[in-house]
Amino acid sequence: MVHQLKIVDEVPGWLRVYEDGSVDRTWTGPPEAKFMAEPVPPHEEFVAGVAVRDVVTDRKSGHRVRIYLPKDVPGTDPAKLPIFLHFHGGGFSISQADWFMYYNTYTKLAASARAICVSAYLRLAPEHRLPAAMEDGYAALEWLGSVARGQSREPWLEEHADFTRIFLIGDSSGGNVVHEVARRAGEADDLGQVRLAGAIPIHPGFVRSERSRSELEQPETPFLNRAMMDKFLALGLPVGSTKDHPITCPMGPAAPPMEGLRLPPMLLCVAEKDLVVDTEMEYYEAMKAANKEVELLVSRGMTHSFYLNKMAVEADPATAAETDRLIAGITEFIEKH
Repeated sequence: MVHQLKIVDEVPGWLRVYEDGSVDRTWTGPPEAKFMAEPVPPHEEFVAGVAVRDVVTDRKSGHRVRIYLPKDVPGTDPAKLPIFLHFHGGGFSISQADWFMYYNTYTKLAASARAICVSAYLRLAPEHRLPAAMEDGYAALEWLGSVARGQSREPWLEEHADFTRIFLIGDSSGGNVVHEVARRAGEADDLGQVRLAGAIPIHPGFVRSERSRSELEQPETPFLNRAMMDKFLALGLPVGSTKDHPITCPMGPAAPPMEGLRLPPMLLCVAEKDLVVDTEMEYYEAMKAANKEVELLVSRGMTHSFYLNKMAVEADPATAAETDRLIAGITEFIEKH
């Protein structure tokens, strides 16, 4: 008789944890949405103006990144291109840099902003609890430094990248990685030939133990609901930690004081109807109170990570318009810095 493993934890549709510690991330939600969570193979030929390659950055650890290179446009400035260092979302527990939802978004952003996007593959909880994703994010920044110094080789970056204009960018929990990598970079004695020119957390998963008003009152969506958020954080945070942990509540009393942090200029992107918009705004106010350089981009009428949902973008003119406005706002921020 074959023993069937018992499910001991679950995020419906996204993830199942079994009694032996194994994790199954097979999508079991609505089949029409499955394509958004499927990998897109790299292609070194230009498709819609962007070429894509996957690169192993450290053979010992297996760390990888995905690189999006926009095609040269005749008549435009031939100067080297800024870099987005991108961190995917997924509540620290699901998703990969090669998922369609990121491919669809970051090919468009790379083309719009005329920037190279380097997207880090982050280790996932519960197999790798925090701070594993933070360590992987910072390792990707250190790898860019090694390429800039000629210690590592990556032809696309060597030929096209401006290592003095690196912008951290991340979706949802990837926005938490943005803050933490920026904080760690600010503590570094010398980043060498790389420079952080800006940071762009998009709908970051900033929360606290006591639920905010928006968590209680804003609409739940397939991309974020209260049960999902609670479960992902229970799987992702260090054992024994609460949502007041500095990674999930960088504006809280357990986190290093904002006043003492060396952070690059920041564009905080929030959605008006996001469950976590109130705590994102607490972060914004803490940044302002600490005299940090921070701008705010609000997507009116939108919910968490709306721009990643291709079906909604194509079906709803308002979602499409706000997605275009988000990409335009990020592009403008890049051009200013």
